[in-house]
Amino acid sequence: MNPAAVATTTTAGTPAGPAGTTAGHVTFLGAGPGDPGLLTLRAVEALARADVLVGDAPVLDVVRTHARADVGTVEPATDGAVLDSGTAASVVATQLVMASARTGKRVVRAVAGDPGLDASAAAEMLACAQAGIPFEVVPGVAAAVGVPAYAGVPLSGDVRFVDAATASERCWSEVGASSATLVISTTLQTVAATASELIACGRKPDTRLTVTVAGTTTRQRTWTATLSTIAAELKATKALPTPEGPIAAIAVVGEGTEQREHLSWFETKPLFGWRVLVPRTKEQAASLSDQLRSYGAVPHEVPTIAVEPPRTPQQMERAVKGLVTGRYEWIAFTSVNAVKAVREKFEEYGLDARAFAGIKVAAVGEQTAQALVEFGVKPDLVPSGEQSAAGLLEDWPPYDPVFDPIDRVFLPRADIATETLVAGLVELGWEVDDVTAYRTVRASPPPADTREAIKGGGFDAVLFTSSSTVRNLVGIAGKPHNVTVIACIGPATAKTAEEHGLRVDVMAPEPSVHALAQALADFGTARRTAAQEAGDPVTRPSERRPGARRRPRV
Repeated sequence: MNPAAVATTTTAGTPAGPAGTTAGHVTFLGAGPGDPGLLTLRAVEALARADVLVGDAPVLDVVRTHARADVGTVEPATDGAVLDSGTAASVVATQLVMASARTGKRVVRAVAGDPGLDASAAAEMLACAQAGIPFEVVPGVAAAVGVPAYAGVPLSGDVRFVDAATASERCWSEVGASSATLVISTTLQTVAATASELIACGRKPDTRLTVTVAGTTTRQRTWTATLSTIAAELKATKALPTPEGPIAAIAVVGEGTEQREHLSWFETKPLFGWRVLVPRTKEQAASLSDQLRSYGAVPHEVPTIAVEPPRTPQQMERAVKGLVTGRYEWIAFTSVNAVKAVREKFEEYGLDARAFAGIKVAAVGEQTAQALVEFGVKPDLVPSGEQSAAGLLEDWPPYDPVFDPIDRVFLPRADIATETLVAGLVELGWEVDDVTAYRTVRASPPPADTREAIKGGGFDAVLFTSSSTVRNLVGIAGKPHNVTVIACIGPATAKTAEEHGLRVDVMAPEPSVHALAQALADFGTARRTAAQEAGDPVTRPSERRPGARRRPRV
């Protein structure tokens, strides 16, 4: 085999430059119109391998979660100023992309929508090609296609796409005289002028259109009007006071807009646009936050407790050694933190899940059970009913000296855990080693803007999953504003909330965080239905506070 041919690629498949030096690689990646869920599988793969991300701040926010923690990020609008403050943004981006690639790095150049429809991206591709830098293109969902779909406006038949910023007079004359459905990339400030232009070019004034801003995100808003009434509609809803600059919009003119009333699936989600405070860590709140997002909400996690090792670790160390030597018949986990504490102690001693061989394992609920499965342990007992200490006791077998060679249970718990489970196990005939596996302390206060949003009504709802989350949140951040919807996981938590002067609006039908989220979604649906039946605009709770804006931010 020719040695020179071998030197043309690296083990990672990246082309090499002269004398075997790595030349780097550039991926031009479409980030779509705004919803991170619209990234393609190929995009996620490319992001996972990236050394450097180049893109504007809103685009980086969409793609960053799929990149490595140590990935470098470059924003042409700010970092480019170092290179040449007088250079056009597209030229600066080209310089930044090529500079990183020439050092042998894998660069992802992320752009909104689809890079194949972006003139600036095309210029950057050409520059890479002329410099001999290998690149690839990962298409994304174009805003002109994705936004109408999220607005409930199907595109079929004769459809024409128009960029209002570059359309010529001849273009307006042609589309104005046609009967085609038009998808127009424009701005909120100029959409009325665009409508007037279409009327002047032959479109009937009563032709229906929709105008959507912040499409595919939880800030999306759509107006439905006609070419002759859209200016008055935007003025009436106070949509145009924008000193902050042009607001990108997608307008659809013609057929398809009439079906929006029946096909609007995104903006009608039960908690669409709601900012929901979740007093848990990101790790604890992962599945709950995903569920809230599926309802259209924007979850904001704020930890109210911090987990620390026990003050006297010797008790935990003895228990873990007893686990290995056969001292216990059962081990019962009452929280994900308990699983984490035992797992860390195992790792400290060089143990793994095999140490549980011959020991029965119980988990208080599904999340704790999942943490055990991730550890490599399948629990033998999970409550069939209520996911709590009481529910676990309902299914726990009494001690039987014939079938149970050992009568002892290892119970690793928090320092402030209740005695319900211990007392119930003793009543069933078991001996219990009640061991402090970790301590829970009040977390540090959240950032000032979060505290202000909590006290000032910036959140639409807060989910309280225990009495301690009520006490701790009020302690570190203050009492939620009275417009905020208060949702509690059960009667005890609700009582604590009321003792702190909070009005409880939602109660979970069962003590489960997922049932709590569903109950909040049901509340949101009932609230939306009541507003529609009364002929009132559908607003979020935070929009009702004094001084709040009466429309979603765009």
